[in-house]
Amino acid sequence: MASTVTAHGQRLSYVDHGGSGPVVVLLHSFLMDGGMFAPQVDALGTRFRRITVDTRGHGDTPAEAPFDYWDVARDVLDLLDELGIERFAALGCSQGGFVALRLALLAPERVSALVVLGSSAAVENPDIGAAYRQLAANWVKEGPTDPIVDMVAAICLGSMPAEEWKAKWRARPVDTVEVLIGALVERASVLERLREIDAPALVLHGSADLAYPVDRGRELAEGLPNAAPLVVVEGGAHFLSLTDAAEVNTHLLPFLLANV
Repeated sequence: MASTVTAHGQRLSYVDHGGSGPVVVLLHSFLMDGGMFAPQVDALGTRFRRITVDTRGHGDTPAEAPFDYWDVARDVLDLLDELGIERFAALGCSQGGFVALRLALLAPERVSALVVLGSSAAVENPDIGAAYRQLAANWVKEGPTDPIVDMVAAICLGSMPAEEWKAKWRARPVDTVEVLIGALVERASVLERLREIDAPALVLHGSADLAYPVDRGRELAEGLPNAAPLVVVEGGAHFLSLTDAAEVNTHLLPFLLANV
C-alpha cells in the first residue's frame, strides 16, 4: 500500500515493499509509476529492502509547478531522510536513470550502487524534443486519444501488451503533461560529470530502444569510472524493467548481491 511524505512543500507517494537487507530505490520512467518495477520487486525479494517512488507528476505524487530532475533527486533524498535511510542503491529506467545519476552526483556518499536502464546522460535531441512538445500540445488539446497513447506505447513498450498502462495514461490529468514534457526535453547534460560518480554501476540498454540509441548507454558505461561493461539486451525495448524483465533480472540480482 502506498504511503506519502511531505518535505519542503512537496508531497511524495512511495511504497516500501519491505525486506531486511540493503535498500534499493527504484525510480520509474516517464508517464509510469512504481508499478513498472513489479518484476524486480519480486525477483529481489526480502534479501533487499525495496522502495518504489512515484516522482513529481506521476502516480499519486502531484506536480504543481515546473521542475527539473535535480528537484526530483532532492525529493528522493528527502523521502529517504524521513525513512531514516542513509545508504541505498539507485535503480532508474529512462527518466528514472536521469534521477539516479543526479542522486549519485548530489549525494555520492549515500549511493552504494547505480543501475541504469535505457537512459541517457546527454541532452535531448532537439528534433525529438520538438516532436515531444507537439505530442504534449496535442494531448492537452485533444485529450489522450488512441493515436497518442498508441504512439507512446510503441515508443516505450514496443510490442508488449500495454492496455493497463494505456488506461492509466487516459485517466491522468492532462494539465500536467506539458510540465512533464518540459522537464524531459529541457534537461541539461551530465555527461561531463560522469567521472565524478565512483559507485559501482551497471548499464543495460535495449538494441530496439526507440527513444535512445544504444550509443547513449555506451556513453554511460564508458563514462562511469566503476561501471561494468555495457549490457545490450537484444531486441529490448525502452522500458526494459517491464518489456525484458527476465533479462534485466538475470544481470541485476548478481550485481546487487556483489556490490551492496
